[in-house]
Amino acid sequence: MTNDLKDLIDRYIDAWNETEAARRQELVAAVWTADGTYVDPLMSGAGHDSIATMIALAQQQFPEHRFELSFGPDAHNDRVRFAWRLYGPGGDEPVAAGTDFATVAGDGRLSSVTGFLESPVTA
Repeated sequence: MTNDLKDLIDRYIDAWNETEAARRQELVAAVWTADGTYVDPLMSGAGHDSIATMIALAQQQFPEHRFELSFGPDAHNDRVRFAWRLYGPGGDEPVAAGTDFATVAGDGRLSSVTGFLESPVTA
């Protein structure tokens, strides 16, 4: 795994956490290719505008929640996987978790992300 890939996934998580619309749009454009896609069991988006809107809708559903990387990224060839947890305001225990699988385009951005939702693991 390269530092570039770690930085890319960190910016991916940052995009999901960014509440300011213009900054979120910038992050989405930096992370995904122009025709990039996202799909999970609950939502999907294609292209920068659609993905940024999808993230905003998720934030409306979970106000003041924060995503954190919990595993990875782990990569080979042009594929990467990583896991995340979603924490509520001031929460020590995750309210949701998931694993995402992505394809990295030649320019180093994500061309597709497929998310799988999991029950959060608590201690």
